[in-house]
Amino acid sequence: MENYLKDIQDIKKMMDRSTQFISLSGLSGIMAGMYALAGAYAVRVITGEKYKKITLESTEFKMCLAILAGIFILSISTAFILSSIKAKKHGETLWNNTSKRLVANFMIPLSTGGIFALLLINSHHYGLIAPVTLIFYGLACINASKYTLRDVRYLGLTITVIGLVATYAIGYGLEFWALGFGVCHIVYGSMMYFKYDRKQ
Repeated sequence: MENYLKDIQDIKKMMDRSTQFISLSGLSGIMAGMYALAGAYAVRVITGEKYKKITLESTEFKMCLAILAGIFILSISTAFILSSIKAKKHGETLWNNTSKRLVANFMIPLSTGGIFALLLINSHHYGLIAPVTLIFYGLACINASKYTLRDVRYLGLTITVIGLVATYAIGYGLEFWALGFGVCHIVYGSMMYFKYDRKQ
């Protein structure tokens, strides 16, 4: 009977490994959160205490855009490197059918949100940019969560709610952005690190 139950557990583990991308590194989430907090601080310094209105042609806007691009590149690069190390450690392939499905399901809402944010910038609706990026990022995490760790779904739900609250509290976008992309990533990344990475 014990051998039978063990066989069932082994089969279940094999099925989970074939349908879920488990090489996602919790440490990469922590680092992404730190990048976001550092970026939010830099944007605050550039734009000033009163969030002065900036135009598309202004130097401040270009600097903020460069900071956001830097955060994105650093976060993606860190996630790729740390997940590659984790996958190699467990004898797995980083780029497989499951990870391809994860990326596709993540990028569809994320790309939509990015385009929407650019349209808002073009229409000078700056106050909605932070809520929109939070909401669509949260939806991207929820959409991709079925192909990876369940904690990603809860991260997505939390950030989506923060984005909705930020829509109500226009004028505090940077604070909500730091909370969603910074604090939430650090908290959930830490949970995933101690829950999965440290055990392995």
